[in-house]
Amino acid sequence: MRQEVHCSAADKMDVNQAKQEHLLALKVMRLTKPTLFTNMPVTCEDRDLPGDLFLRLMKDDPSTVKGAETLILGEMLTLPQNFGNIFLGETFSSYISVHNDSSQVVKDILVKADLQTSSQRLNLSASNSAVSELKPECCIDDVIHHEVKEIGTHILVCAVSYTTQTGEKLYFRKFFKFQVLKPLDVKTKFYNAESDLSSVTDEVFLEAQIQNITTSPMFMEKVSLEPSMMYNVTELNNVASADESMSTFGKMSYLQPLDTRQYLYCLKPKPEHAEKAGVIKGVTVIGKLDIVSLALFTTSERTMDLLLEMCNTRSVHWCGVSGRQLGKLSPSSSLSIPLKLLCSVQGLQLISGLRLTDTFLKRTYEYDDIAHVLVVCPFISPES
Repeated sequence: MRQEVHCSAADKMDVNQAKQEHLLALKVMRLTKPTLFTNMPVTCEDRDLPGDLFLRLMKDDPSTVKGAETLILGEMLTLPQNFGNIFLGETFSSYISVHNDSSQVVKDILVKADLQTSSQRLNLSASNSAVSELKPECCIDDVIHHEVKEIGTHILVCAVSYTTQTGEKLYFRKFFKFQVLKPLDVKTKFYNAESDLSSVTDEVFLEAQIQNITTSPMFMEKVSLEPSMMYNVTELNNVASADESMSTFGKMSYLQPLDTRQYLYCLKPKPEHAEKAGVIKGVTVIGKLDIVSLALFTTSERTMDLLLEMCNTRSVHWCGVSGRQLGKLSPSSSLSIPLKLLCSVQGLQLISGLRLTDTFLKRTYEYDDIAHVLVVCPFISPES
């Protein structure tokens, strides 16, 4: 998939540079999984005028399945012709290539890729240093990655600056606009447990309604509720049998477009908080609903070579060496890493700042919402 967009006429310099013929060509391609090539089979009966002409043409077509030429899906793969749908939480990956189309050597080539959202501008370039020279018919390649965390319009801004053999400095930009959509619609309802005069209960039932608002089926990998420190949670989405516990939605947890599922959880105050029923009823935060879903076209299995980086925040400081190699991790395997951190501020703190980089694809995974921890001073009693 290749998409090129003309420079914006928003500022004069870009307009003047757009009129000038550049020595370098910029090409951008979004990295997504290819799809099966689709055919439009044309058939007729033997007694019709074309006879078996259409059938012979389809047999000679290299994109059809041999022995099943009338199937719509072929054997070849095709890349998407546009950016396609990008959903919230998905990792946007793009391949950027700058090619020297001229017959002369250019120098000091700097390629910069920024992502403009409604609230911020992010630098996605792997390196901010310039390439000393680029010979004719050679290119500079880069792959950028970004986990999308905002919905709405996103603009990928690619800028290239270089110097010609005569010492003239040239610059041009290209813009690639795409929309980030919300894949799921989540609604929650609370129900108080009924009790008679002889019994008292503080149980609360939470119903989470999750709807697939995309046009593709979604595989619901995990839907769980992480309770706050005052509650214990019991999932009511499994049916217990003699041998094993099975999900109420079956073994294949697919959610079709516009379909809705209801997940039910029972929350009960912990014993140490049960006597404070009046206080608990006023609590507005009872937990965090964790939803992990995969679109059918985004799943993959490959070996990863991981690099761990730990970024400190104002109140949370990681202990240990940042930037260490974790080694190769095979598909469907796991790696346990003990980590220690130091909190300098009391209260409920957000644990964040972990970065895992796959050195094979230069792809970075950001973990900025790992857990919430209540920090108290051990030298001060709770009563004070």
